[in-house]
Amino acid sequence: MKLTTYTDFGLRTLMYLATLPEGELSSVARVSEIYNISRNHLVKVVNQLAREGYIRAVRGKNGGICLARSQGDINVGQVIRALENNLNGIDCGSPACYLVRVCRLKGALQQAMEAFLQVMDGYTLADLTGNKDELMVIFSELEPANQTD
Repeated sequence: MKLTTYTDFGLRTLMYLATLPEGELSSVARVSEIYNISRNHLVKVVNQLAREGYIRAVRGKNGGICLARSQGDINVGQVIRALENNLNGIDCGSPACYLVRVCRLKGALQQAMEAFLQVMDGYTLADLTGNKDELMVIFSELEPANQTD
């Protein structure tokens, strides 16, 4: 199972926000700098995470983003389902496959995908960030102001 970059960015954003003190706001710009990813792409991800209720976005001069739920209430399997656009495991129509009528691969891949999602359903954001102190060290090293040229 390979997640899309979109979902990867979403999970990374949630993990970063989970390391912040409760109520502290960050920004899309900061998250994109820390992970060295496209700000424009991350804006789309963050907007969807906000629509799904995982992130709270505060507009204005002192605005920013933070978790909208407690880490223990954010189920990783549900986040993946919300962000992934194709959980079928395979696209039999692009290009058109001649085996569709008799193929058993699609069913096997769907079973594997469901098994993957069931495993991920067993994890919350709190599980992924249980090593918060270690994550914070890495994030502080990645802060743009701390980098040397």
